[in-house]
Amino acid sequence: MLKSPISIFRLSGFIEGTSLIILLFIAMPLKYIAEFPEAVTVVGSLHGAFFCIYIAVIGYTTLRIKWSWKWIISSVLVAFIPFGNYLLDIRLQKASLA
Repeated sequence: MLKSPISIFRLSGFIEGTSLIILLFIAMPLKYIAEFPEAVTVVGSLHGAFFCIYIAVIGYTTLRIKWSWKWIISSVLVAFIPFGNYLLDIRLQKASLA
């Protein structure tokens, strides 16, 4: 399944992007509406770990396939935008990198 650096990158992007969505749209409302701050503590910690792994995978992918600066910068920027990793994944598929 994970035979190429791009497939590893796509999986890590999906996991990181999903953790951001869970943090923003589930854990944060639980903290402020349901007064359950532990949700943000747990999900936020997991998201931080996934983000660090995602950044490491960007470096790995860059070294393995000699990625251009366009893809490197795009990959980092989309990590801060909800659903951004999903949009980047679509772009990767269209660019035939996947």
